[in-house]
Amino acid sequence: MSSTPVIKAENLTIRFTTDEGLITAVENVNFEISAGEVLGLVGESGSGKSVTAKSLMLLNADNTVYDPDSKIWLYDGEHQIDVLALKKKNEHRQIRGGLISMIFQEPMASFAPAITVGNQMVEQLMLHTDLNKKQAANLSIEMLERVGIADAPQRFKQYAFEFSGGMRQRAMIAMALSTKPRLLIADEPTTALDVTIQAQVLELMQDLVKEFNMAILFITHDLGVIAQTADRVAVMYLGKLLETGPVRNVIRHPAHPYTQGLLRALPKLDDLDAELSPVPGDIPSPLERPNGCVFHTRCESAIAGRCDQILPVFTQIEPAHEAACLLLEDHPSANTGHATDEAPDGATL
Repeated sequence: MSSTPVIKAENLTIRFTTDEGLITAVENVNFEISAGEVLGLVGESGSGKSVTAKSLMLLNADNTVYDPDSKIWLYDGEHQIDVLALKKKNEHRQIRGGLISMIFQEPMASFAPAITVGNQMVEQLMLHTDLNKKQAANLSIEMLERVGIADAPQRFKQYAFEFSGGMRQRAMIAMALSTKPRLLIADEPTTALDVTIQAQVLELMQDLVKEFNMAILFITHDLGVIAQTADRVAVMYLGKLLETGPVRNVIRHPAHPYTQGLLRALPKLDDLDAELSPVPGDIPSPLERPNGCVFHTRCESAIAGRCDQILPVFTQIEPAHEAACLLLEDHPSANTGHATDEAPDGATL
């Protein structure tokens, strides 16, 4: 694994200007991903995962405001690029679809319905590479074959609506990888697929990481999927990272009450009659961001007068495994009662 991170976010704070005022979507987020590494970003809807990912490609809306201390560094193999300093459209093009590619949850929203899949792939390659039209077509067909699409030359001429759901997702992956990006962002890429196709896509992505030695940011709300795909995991809630670490450590020994709640909410295949245990309450609106620990309004272990006032800092649980919780600051062994040697159902650790 490369010692130089492909992507690095430092003190990333993102706000949006609205009629109600300035809304904080992401606050003081720090992470890095190296070549050949998969970082899983997990959390409920509304946690800020997609906003974080889009910031890496400068895809957030025009009303986005980045704090002056926020930095996103992208390494192109020779130089470090200050992503947030890029202002011109031709500079954005270097990032979007070139050094960074993105796979979306629903590929039908990404493919133009009136243009063949092949023409869209060729157009992207001619925009981001020096290939001519014939070379771009040959590479596109080769990539469709690499992701397991049978009869790729014929499929190359078809439209997205002629593909099955799993095939569209494979074509989306082929398109994203055709420019040989340094970083691949996968935003809930398997949510709309049935479990059989989901397993095939996850296996495909693992193989491609090894083959292309790229970095992947894998976004999902499902810790079971993260257990199968990621090397490290970052748990996000209401725009803040609450726990980070190697995926085995975090899932076997979850330290933060939110991570523990997400794991308890997973169904148990060995006890189908067991009731699900969802995290109590709902994620607050960014307009009503809690003081202190952002999770304290839903935390059953919250300390009155402290968790609602004091902002927790990260505490090291074990090497490379950290969590931001006052319970850990006061009681360093507080996580031991929640440790488990079992992986989430469907996962192998």
